[in-house]
Amino acid sequence: MPRLFTGLEIPPDIGRTLSSLRGGLPGARWIDPENYHLTLRFIGDIDGASANEIASMLFRVNRKPFEVTLRGLSSFGGKKPRAVVASVEPSGPLVELQGELERLMRRCGLDPEGRKFTPHVTLARLRDASNQDVADYLSVRGYFPARAFTAERFVLFSSRASVGGGPYVVEDSYALSA
Repeated sequence: MPRLFTGLEIPPDIGRTLSSLRGGLPGARWIDPENYHLTLRFIGDIDGASANEIASMLFRVNRKPFEVTLRGLSSFGGKKPRAVVASVEPSGPLVELQGELERLMRRCGLDPEGRKFTPHVTLARLRDASNQDVADYLSVRGYFPARAFTAERFVLFSSRASVGGGPYVVEDSYALSA
């Protein structure tokens, strides 16, 4: 069964900028730059017939390209930090695309996404990182000048069951060209 999710690819030049922020945080497992992405909708482990239905349903999305802006770093997990992420500004077109993908997945019979959409790019997964270590890291590396790109497509990614961080494979792509 493939594990699927929809997302936006991060251009290589922005990936290089983000990868320069790696290091200096005990307990961090850094994501390889070629696996950076912005998840729009996690789908999960599904059978081949459902995967084909989802892939064909995604062609119904009819949206214009839009700008995506990354600005600064933060962490997820509160008192027990679990990830360092690059924050993505939640623009109208981005939130609308994510909402449409959520509705399409529910039409395919998937349960609603359990978490509020918080656009981000995961840079590191944390294991046993202290709040203080994360705060120190973010105080040194948390700011970087905003970087933007135009999203001209979204993709259907697959991953093998693993401990996160890839490798991710683009199974199909869907142009934003309305």
